[in-house]
Amino acid sequence: MPRRPRVSPDRILAAAALEFAERGFAGARVDRIARRARVNKAMLYYHFGSKAMLYRALLRGLFAQAGQRLEAIARSDQPPGAKMDEAILVLAGFLREHAFFPAIMLREIAEGGAHLDRDTLALMAVLPRTIASIVVDGTERGVFHNVHPFFTYVSLVAPIAFYLASAPIRTEVLQHHLRAGGDTTPDAFVAHVQETVRRMLVRNSADLPRSL
Repeated sequence: MPRRPRVSPDRILAAAALEFAERGFAGARVDRIARRARVNKAMLYYHFGSKAMLYRALLRGLFAQAGQRLEAIARSDQPPGAKMDEAILVLAGFLREHAFFPAIMLREIAEGGAHLDRDTLALMAVLPRTIASIVVDGTERGVFHNVHPFFTYVSLVAPIAFYLASAPIRTEVLQHHLRAGGDTTPDAFVAHVQETVRRMLVRNSADLPRSL
């Protein structure tokens, strides 16, 4: 009897990412995910067990990857300002690399995190905890103001996620209603966030360029 061809779970996760980004958890359908992944539903359930388990596996994988990248920056020998600058760049790059992720998270936030379990939240917490470690280090060295570490994380991640998730609306508004001058690309926006966070954190604005 011929053996059934093996299906990579990554293919299912990639299909699920698009479905959850477009329709949220409640609106996503396993049959559509299976069709997108070119597998039958039995194979999907074999790998992930349920829609909820598939959703959490997707998010856990993303949080784990992002957390590892940020932790590598926090462990580096760079000064605190340079670490924060790079952390913003890496986090924005991760969200752009996984373009579906901001939409999924904004939907989840709007629903009060209803579909996140403790294990998923624990992996999610690595991101603000790592940013907080950079803030605390900079504060203890006298480089940063004594700001709230978690508020700092929210202040940098929220605008990036919103900017990226709003791409269709943003493009329409900028081109046809605001006609904004200057560079409005994602790279320019990330640089803007970096500059904003620098000025929020660094104690002596006169020394700002040297602090980074």
